[in-house]
Amino acid sequence: MQVTFVTTIVLGAPIVALLSAGVELPSWEARVSFAVRVGAIVWLCTAVAVFLYARRSN
Repeated sequence: MQVTFVTTIVLGAPIVALLSAGVELPSWEARVSFAVRVGAIVWLCTAVAVFLYARRSN
């Protein structure tokens, strides 16, 4: 769980920042909503990747 969290933060923050550069986000609500939506996808992909890695390594 800690690996998933740290990996998501390290990889997810730059991804969210890069993707947000091309989107107009006029309010804080729009920014938060965008970060949550993109972050959820990054979290899911990271969790699946870490799960598959852990399963394969055991």
